[in-house]
Amino acid sequence: MGILNLTPDSFSDGGKFNSEKNALKQAEHLLKNGATIIDIGAQSTRPNAEYLNSEEEIRRIGSIISLIKKEFPESLISLDTFYADVVQFGFDEGIDLVNDISAGQFDPKLLDAVAQTGLPYILMHGNPSYASMHEKVIYDDIIISINRFFSKKILELKQKGIKDIILDPGFGFGKTVEDQYKIIHEFEYIGFGKYPVLAGISKKSFIYKPLRKQPNEVAKETLDLHLNLIEKGAKIVRLHHPETLK
Repeated sequence: MGILNLTPDSFSDGGKFNSEKNALKQAEHLLKNGATIIDIGAQSTRPNAEYLNSEEEIRRIGSIISLIKKEFPESLISLDTFYADVVQFGFDEGIDLVNDISAGQFDPKLLDAVAQTGLPYILMHGNPSYASMHEKVIYDDIIISINRFFSKKILELKQKGIKDIILDPGFGFGKTVEDQYKIIHEFEYIGFGKYPVLAGISKKSFIYKPLRKQPNEVAKETLDLHLNLIEKGAKIVRLHHPETLK
């Protein structure tokens, strides 16, 4: 899964791809370098980012989804949003799956919107509100806590008619550095062996900050962690530079 940020304030590549021309160029780059899914996001979820409403997300996305689908019909497009209105807009434009960092907790209408579209859904473990999204939580056992959360949410999703579910343990969202490495080391225990699991560690601060490096200076360390996660069963890896896995 290659990341296509349409945001002016992303910590990694803010402002580079928020025009149709540059977004298409980056989509082509991601696909040529091994991505099969393009994850499009119009809202930055880094700490202290600007909070956008659904209308602004839709404005930023514009025609980019349909343009990518027209230019690269073989591509799968994931829409990174926590708004029901944006899910419906994305569905009308041609997205293939919904990537929701909120687990349906930020917009009470989101899960119903996903159910109505019939799209596959990425369920991420995280805190219950936008305001608390990055507040560090101390868990007795992070793996047990994640699986308990998933068990409860999967039941809710199935009751709504959402059956095609991908799990994401939520690297970078409300977890200590130690817990995030525990998730990597015990990754094979996430998801009950029934659901594909996504790993999104690309340019996350738990990797580069302890090393006193910048996000673009930990390519080797991140590659080693990605390979470890794939060995432990990750079915999708979400990253900024798919060519690093070649």
